[in-house]
Amino acid sequence: MGNWRKSSYSGEGDGNACVEIADSPTHVAVRDTKTPARATLTFPTGAFVTFVESLERDPYSTVTDFARFRG
Repeated sequence: MGNWRKSSYSGEGDGNACVEIADSPTHVAVRDTKTPARATLTFPTGAFVTFVESLERDPYSTVTDFARFRG
């Protein structure tokens, strides 16, 4: 994976209230900034785009909701 980077919406201070992403030509990985050593979610690039679009439509949706949406 490429370098991890934080969202521009990370918040005040050290920006720990966000997620980070790293990408490659075929996948995007997501991790919690507060616990970077823990598990990451890895999506094929196209699925990540769908995931982000679903969050834009419903900001209260969850990863579980996304899994149901994807079938």
